[in-house]
Amino acid sequence: MSMTKEERDALVELRIAKARRAYSEAKGVVELGYWETVANRLYHAAFNAVSALLTANGDAAQTHSGVRHIFGLKFIKTGILPQETGRLYHRLFSMRQTGDYDDTYDVAA
Repeated sequence: MSMTKEERDALVELRIAKARRAYSEAKGVVELGYWETVANRLYHAAFNAVSALLTANGDAAQTHSGVRHIFGLKFIKTGILPQETGRLYHRLFSMRQTGDYDDTYDVAA
């Protein structure tokens, strides 16, 4: 589905707002020590920010893996963003996955 520039800009704004909310939620939960929740919210902040970046660039992905893949190809491998940014995004994804789905993993450890 093709979007108009106005629709794309509105979607980018919505995703940036979601990213900011998730980041704020992560900061709020830090003091409680709920590290799995912190990891989840930090990942979703990054995911929504990256999704906004891809949308602004005219790209689209249907899955979290798709977002990671396109981000890596278009922004990390090309050098637009540093390798460290890609590594951080991957680390947040891994922490969120293990914190949410691995019953024996302790994010705080």
